Amino acid sequence: MKQANTPEPSDKLQALPNSALLRLSTLEDWGLLPLSRSTLWRKIRSGDFPQPVKVSSNAVAWRAEEIRCWLDNPSSYRSSNARSNGAQ
Repeated sequence: MKQANTPEPSDKLQALPNSALLRLSTLEDWGLLPLSRSTLWRKIRSGDFPQPVKVSSNAVAWRAEEIRCWLDNPSSYRSSNARSNGAQ
């Protein structure tokens, strides 16, 4: 049972600054990605999901602002810098 004062995932996302970086595990834990990981990476390669930012040699994250844009209209989102190989 959810507590009355627990913020919704979308509220958490809206409270973050545009430059905040979100790891894939956070996006999954918050229930913001209704996609499998393989579908997510396919959408990244095709430009239908924001490109990740490499934060270390083994980690990537996404800017909160870009995730908000994608969530506003996922079916018409196009990344401005789509590339053919993704950032896996």
